[in-house]
Amino acid sequence: MRTSDFDFDLPPGLIAQQPASPRDASRLMVLRRHAPGFEHHRFHDLPALLRAGDLLVVNDTRVMAARLFGRRDETGGAVEALLVRPLTDLRWEVLFRPARQAVPGRRFCFTASDGDLAAVVESRKEGVAVLAFERPFDPATAGEVPLPPYISGYRGDPERYQTVYSRDPRSAAAPTAGLHFTPGLLAELETQGVHRAAVTLEVGPGTFRPVTVDDPREHHLHPEHVTVPASTARAITQAKAAGRRIIAVGTTVVRTLEHVARECGEVVPFQGWTSLRILPGDEFRVVDGLITNFHLPRSTLLMLVCAFAGTERVLDAYRLAVDEGYRFYSFGDAMLILP
Repeated sequence: MRTSDFDFDLPPGLIAQQPASPRDASRLMVLRRHAPGFEHHRFHDLPALLRAGDLLVVNDTRVMAARLFGRRDETGGAVEALLVRPLTDLRWEVLFRPARQAVPGRRFCFTASDGDLAAVVESRKEGVAVLAFERPFDPATAGEVPLPPYISGYRGDPERYQTVYSRDPRSAAAPTAGLHFTPGLLAELETQGVHRAAVTLEVGPGTFRPVTVDDPREHHLHPEHVTVPASTARAITQAKAAGRRIIAVGTTVVRTLEHVARECGEVVPFQGWTSLRILPGDEFRVVDGLITNFHLPRSTLLMLVCAFAGTERVLDAYRLAVDEGYRFYSFGDAMLILP
């Protein structure tokens, strides 16, 4: 297995710079693992594609307002810091831009929504710095919601980079498969008998880290915190016992459920960390179907989708998506993979 096995040609013009309006107007390609061909729909057709008894599992994390702008005390040079995760109320792991500014001992002053935030760099390891702030702040409102590096110039509503069911802001990026849902679509699915449960995976900036090694088995993911509530574990257990399908909304949900199943033998209430990487040949113990966006070439997200539905089949779907003008990445269109 080589990283180059997961490559495809993507015209830059197909990288979505704006979200669909409304959310569920995005296109939806359907791949049925045990049937040939592909189907083309809109996301609002989802109720006709699922069936009563299906269990949708979503990631309810929310993106922090984690992008802080500031200046170095000594020189006044401009810097940007992306909050990654808290270590304490005052100490945070962050990513600096430019990265060379993250020198231990350097002091910075950032502009936050509630006033200036002074901080000093404590340490730096593998590109991640630890910043010690002089006062606590609310990460939900401190700075700006960070958009992925391949989206430029978007000045629309920042809520469009949040799912409608998001809650606790602890992520550096959105679980983008969920961006297509509207309250009305969720209500229609519920009326139809499609159930919904939630897990939380706090998405880190490592989700954008490219695979730079030739063998993807040598690529390591940064740990991300996951939570499976007791109610979700119970809903999954009951659905499995009744022969009903588990439909994961996004790769973060797949990684959460499959990690817990591997660690515990089944899906149980869980809080902990995962750095699970899923590649072709790996076994899926929980998930029966998947809703996911169209991902970057050579990415771990694409590798997971290939593991779930077959590399050649998925790459055929991606080539068709390019030919048909589907929109890619976070603000792009979606794929539904069914048994």
